[in-house]
Amino acid sequence: MGIFGKGIKVFTGLLSTLTVTQLLAINTPVKAAETIVVRFGLFAESIPVADLRKAAETGEFPKSLDLFTSRLSQQQRGRLIRTLRTRVPLNVVTISRLLNTQIGTTILNDLSTAVTRKDQAGATALRASFVLGANAPGGLSVVSILEAYPSKTLEINLPQALQVAGSLNSSFWRTQQYLVSINSLLDPRKPQIALPFDPSEPGNAQVQVLNLNLNDQKRDRQIPVDIYWSTAATQEKPIIIYTHGMGSVRTDLRYLAQHLASHGYIFVALEHPGSNQIHTDLALQGKTRFLQPQEFLDRPKDVSFVLDELEKLNQTKGNPLQGKLATNNTMVIGYSFGGGTALSLAGAELQITGIKEHCQKKLAILSLGETLQCVAQELPEKSYQLRDNRIKQVMAFNPTTSIMFGETGLTKVQIPTLIVASSADKTTPALTEQIVAFSKISSPKWLVGIIGGTHLSVKDPSTTLDQVNQPNTPLTGGEVVGEQATDVRRFIKAIALAMAAQLTPEAQKYAIFLTPDYAQLASTKTFPFRIVTEIPPGTVPIGKQ
Repeated sequence: MGIFGKGIKVFTGLLSTLTVTQLLAINTPVKAAETIVVRFGLFAESIPVADLRKAAETGEFPKSLDLFTSRLSQQQRGRLIRTLRTRVPLNVVTISRLLNTQIGTTILNDLSTAVTRKDQAGATALRASFVLGANAPGGLSVVSILEAYPSKTLEINLPQALQVAGSLNSSFWRTQQYLVSINSLLDPRKPQIALPFDPSEPGNAQVQVLNLNLNDQKRDRQIPVDIYWSTAATQEKPIIIYTHGMGSVRTDLRYLAQHLASHGYIFVALEHPGSNQIHTDLALQGKTRFLQPQEFLDRPKDVSFVLDELEKLNQTKGNPLQGKLATNNTMVIGYSFGGGTALSLAGAELQITGIKEHCQKKLAILSLGETLQCVAQELPEKSYQLRDNRIKQVMAFNPTTSIMFGETGLTKVQIPTLIVASSADKTTPALTEQIVAFSKISSPKWLVGIIGGTHLSVKDPSTTLDQVNQPNTPLTGGEVVGEQATDVRRFIKAIALAMAAQLTPEAQKYAIFLTPDYAQLASTKTFPFRIVTEIPPGTVPIGKQ
């Protein structure tokens, strides 16, 4: 493909990504773009914006675009048409509120370096075009953004655009390269072993749910809690506490809660009031900040507070859970941001100095998970230790780790830890967020790989309905969820039950389900699974975040 052919693909990709990242603020243009100029040194080619709209409406490229499209494959042409047609359901008010953050401004400034303007107002111009594009009759799209750009000509510096586009979510692309490089080390053969039973099958106990609303008066936090339990529960089995991801809910792993409770475990799902879906919705309405840095400290404290309250319940006469709550023998399961919370509770040290150093770099190259961690740089101390000694084991699903724990924070984790990584995760890319983290943690430890899994694949189908028809961009979309991820959830049920059993007298009986052989046997055509307890020396690029 010619250099200008690449240019149009890069340009539309950049605009699609900008749309999804929602980094905009209000301004008012005095003109509207009629032409896009793609420049490479002394050479330049022009594209009429009207022709791009015609392509979006008809699905066919006008002859005026032959220079750019003639060398594209049919698949590439189709992808470009879909990019031009993509509509993002964000209104002007929501967009303008989302950008009033330091991180948002920084990212937009990074991306605007690909736009050539004599007045150096690239970021301001992009803000204006996005806001007005959202106000267009058809809503926010690549074409409406172009038509609202506050100049008759939008000039793209092709080398800079290629550089910016190539670095978008660089951790995700580095993960893909890494997985290809170590593929020969993964043995695909089916082992010849017999399994004693299927741990993904439900237990015999009837599951009940107890709903509580706990009030932490010292911190003025109301913490909703769902306790899944059955009469088969005893103090011989650990309590399992679940901490959810950013902007999420306590029902994220409801299928897993019901599964473990049916086997006699008590599963406690709590909700963090400063980072749950209710909080995020308020932030989108402009009523609160999206994420306070204090939340990195409050989330682990929420879990410790819930354990304190469970200790009281265990001593309360007449309570159905009296005498069943082994609070000193707890396993925490955390997902995404909650995975980082779980590791903090396991002893990982939050290292603010390293966060500040890392987050001074260009944020446009970061994944969403990395950008989230940068918020912690506002905390006043150099480091924080939030270990709770009642927690004896941790499972972290797609956790955030790459920035918040610095270079040495994870070396302080001294309890058994299982980390789940999904190869196609864009939000918390496996290499930087899970694989490097795993290499820093002491044994005993397990790294579970879900080849083909995405960030949301482990979640309960009821919490991923919003993923239908979401645009697939370098940062978001393309999620494998619902019925498509049934095999993933079945595997998660099996390994979670086996992990919980390691804190019971039945540990040895379930140990086989935490082995590479079991992962191979459980693998499906769509999702090959892997379990390792160590990574071959020299294969992990530690320190190259």
